[in-house]
Amino acid sequence: MDIVPETRGEDDVPSIGSRGSRSREWMQALKKRWRTLVMAAIAVVVLPYVLIILYAPSFIHPVSTLMLRDLVLLRGYDRQWVSFDDISPNLVQSVMMSEDGQFCIHDGVDWVQMRGVVNDALEGESTRGASTIPMQTAKNLFLWNGRSFLRKGMELPLALASDFVWSKRRMMELYLNVAEWGPGIYGAEAAAKHHFGVSAAKLSRRQAALLAVSLPNPIDRNAGKPGRGLKRLASLIERRAGRSGEYIKCLYE
Repeated sequence: MDIVPETRGEDDVPSIGSRGSRSREWMQALKKRWRTLVMAAIAVVVLPYVLIILYAPSFIHPVSTLMLRDLVLLRGYDRQWVSFDDISPNLVQSVMMSEDGQFCIHDGVDWVQMRGVVNDALEGESTRGASTIPMQTAKNLFLWNGRSFLRKGMELPLALASDFVWSKRRMMELYLNVAEWGPGIYGAEAAAKHHFGVSAAKLSRRQAALLAVSLPNPIDRNAGKPGRGLKRLASLIERRAGRSGEYIKCLYE
């Protein structure tokens, strides 16, 4: 039996032109994907600034990113929106004295505190918190929890923009309605009822101080069942709140 060597016809050999055509198609598809990714990234960056404008009217009741997370995970949450006028001044004073004593003065960022944090970081020392209420509000509404330079870099301009667009009263109203006060507990009204069985308008100075000092770590710090350390912090904030008249003029004038 004769063995005939296998031969390849012209149709079986890919032409240079076809290889070049497939390469161009692949490059075009890659460019389209990159264009889509870039546009999506731009939208993510720009969207919060659009929302800042949309959230300016008092009848808008936005939710935080943590609330959205709870919804996605089918956990649910408790948040009952209340206007600024229906929140006890005791809570407003306590939160300001605990979280941001210069709230009425700065433009969204406390640059003196921020400079101190940067200097400590450059010197290799442990850094302290320098987040203002506008920065925390921006984080709660538009960003995520966790310490990272990326989040902080996005947080600063958002705080400046929101402080420019929103009044101080609107800023405080938003913050006190989206702040987390326990697993699935958001906002002053839900927190007051959950921890003390009263409305946000009826919070005493002591109750308000306990809620204020629990804000930095609301999962571990239970305002309704405070330990000795939390009680001591609350006593300090309660005294400061009692002397806060000059600090809260931007909210009650």
